[in-house]
Amino acid sequence: MQAQEYYSPAEYLALEVVSENRNEYIDGQIIPMTGGTPNHNQIALNLSGGLNFALKRQPYRVFVTDQRLWIPQKRIHTYPDVMVVAGSLEFSEGRKDTITNPLMIAEVLSKSTRSYDIDEKFAAYRTIPSFQEYVLIDQYTIHVEQYFKTEDKKWIFCEYDDENSLLALASVQFQISLSDIYDKVDFNALQ
Repeated sequence: MQAQEYYSPAEYLALEVVSENRNEYIDGQIIPMTGGTPNHNQIALNLSGGLNFALKRQPYRVFVTDQRLWIPQKRIHTYPDVMVVAGSLEFSEGRKDTITNPLMIAEVLSKSTRSYDIDEKFAAYRTIPSFQEYVLIDQYTIHVEQYFKTEDKKWIFCEYDDENSLLALASVQFQISLSDIYDKVDFNALQ
């Protein structure tokens, strides 16, 4: 898919909708997304399933893995592992498949994306006006990091590494034990 050096967002979207694989778009560059491990998928499913059940019949939508997000200020199209949207979906101009208004985003960390998810991606997410909370989940050991916004440009950081700990989201009424997030995750499979 990468025959030229620079793509416009429109060129990327035209290629992406017919692509067999998912690709991120970062300010003109198309970056192929690597496939996830079973543990990565299980963690995203455990969190999104818990959220979807807890938030049913409430004004929230939960998305997992394949929902594209547009971050206009940074010119990034990406696919977060888990997103929660409050109220109505807001779409990228002229699109019905690319949202722009997540309230909460969770990413399952992999060795290849860990630094990017923690640094540049978090900085990009913070430019989204609706964005209030970020959860990073390690797939190699029991460890979760949570950032939530308290006021403009002020964030609180919490971390959890005990399977009996409860992760309580600040942006929606939801809590989940780390043992439920990591249910059926086989850490030995990653050795």
